Amino acid sequence: MQSLLNRVKETKKVLRKHQIETILNEFDEETMNLGPEKRLMKYEQMMESPFRFFRGSAYLFYYDATKMPFSFHTDADKPTWIQGDLHMENFGAFQNENGDIVYDVNDFDEGYIGSYLYDILRMAVSIALYGEAQGFTIEEQKKRIHTYLHAYHKQLTRFINGKDDPFSLTFTVENTKGPVKKTLKKLAKRQRDHLLKDITYIDENGKRAFAWSEEIEPVQLDERTLLEKLTESYINSLDVENQKDLSFYTIKDIAKKHGTGTASIGLDRYYILIEGEKEAQGVDDLVLEVKEVRTAVPTYFLPYREKFWEKYEHQGKRVVATQKAMHHLEDPYLGYLTIDGHEFYVRERSPYKKKVKAAQLATVEDFDATVEIMGKITAKIHARADVDTESELFTHESEEEIIEAIGKDFQTFAAQIIFAAIGYKEQVNHDYELFCEWVQETFKKAVKKGK
Repeated sequence: MQSLLNRVKETKKVLRKHQIETILNEFDEETMNLGPEKRLMKYEQMMESPFRFFRGSAYLFYYDATKMPFSFHTDADKPTWIQGDLHMENFGAFQNENGDIVYDVNDFDEGYIGSYLYDILRMAVSIALYGEAQGFTIEEQKKRIHTYLHAYHKQLTRFINGKDDPFSLTFTVENTKGPVKKTLKKLAKRQRDHLLKDITYIDENGKRAFAWSEEIEPVQLDERTLLEKLTESYINSLDVENQKDLSFYTIKDIAKKHGTGTASIGLDRYYILIEGEKEAQGVDDLVLEVKEVRTAVPTYFLPYREKFWEKYEHQGKRVVATQKAMHHLEDPYLGYLTIDGHEFYVRERSPYKKKVKAAQLATVEDFDATVEIMGKITAKIHARADVDTESELFTHESEEEIIEAIGKDFQTFAAQIIFAAIGYKEQVNHDYELFCEWVQETFKKAVKKGK
């Protein structure tokens, strides 16, 4: 009997490991075109923890999650513009167009049209994984997810009842609490030239240039030439009201950026130092981030939206549109361009960029205060991008459709999401072990053999 049970366990393990390997090969090798060395670089980061593995394998999540039955989807023809990769570390602080330091979602690479539940479930799983890493019990993890869901539901209801406006609601030091409020307060003391002091210097000719490091490296001559030729193309992609004189965008230096984001490994990313306003000492110089982007992961698993792709065929334009749809007073430097056949989007590298760190969430009180704000933000981004801003794509108010789908029994909705999230968290932990085994036994050997 024992040998039979062992055989059953081993078969299940082999089949799931094969599934993981097949999915990773399809997306990282065939779709992303990552070579063995870049794949190993990505996988070594994913091996750091189950949460890091979860962050780097969104395609595995969607492969699984789209097969799960849920009772609370909106109608297929009443979708939501989703962030697509919602998790604990895709929220952060930055400065908006008015100069206010705000807390919001800060990553839009996977933005697409689909069921709001995929954002909610992915976020709920990340809360469980994050809480587990903090030493929280399963019951404590469930309560943190419930806090998030309750805040989300309550905020959507406030929008419907006219108590808040999703088009003007922002989260600042005045209406936040806990670790988020502390982070925003700390950033308020930061100087505008903080980033410039950190990654640039004044050379012997009195000109500002990038300071080279492991993360910031010089570009090849051909890359620099391509980027310098695309200034006008980038300016034309900006909203007309945000366009400035050509001299404002004078390029002072260009660097290649490494070491940011698990899922972004293998995609080119550049920092471009531009003139900005012409003031003494170059303190108004700006750093633009030019990031390569591919087709959003959810698109491979969610219904095809022809109208969406007619409007946002360029992947950089899609990412820019997602941020504009979800943010109030978005980055005025949001634009996009194509470099040698690859699609990129452009944004300012904010000198006020900062996340709430795991160490700040050691108590349930601090954790709850943070996920409550994240729940409200999730409601805001879902409510903003609908018929009021994208009438070509939407004929409905997303917040109304979501609340109708949830129905009058919020507790049943919450119980189903919590049950699914905790169950999938356990699947992530199991998959993480199989993934680490696969990388050690198969992938690392293959890379070494190739060398």
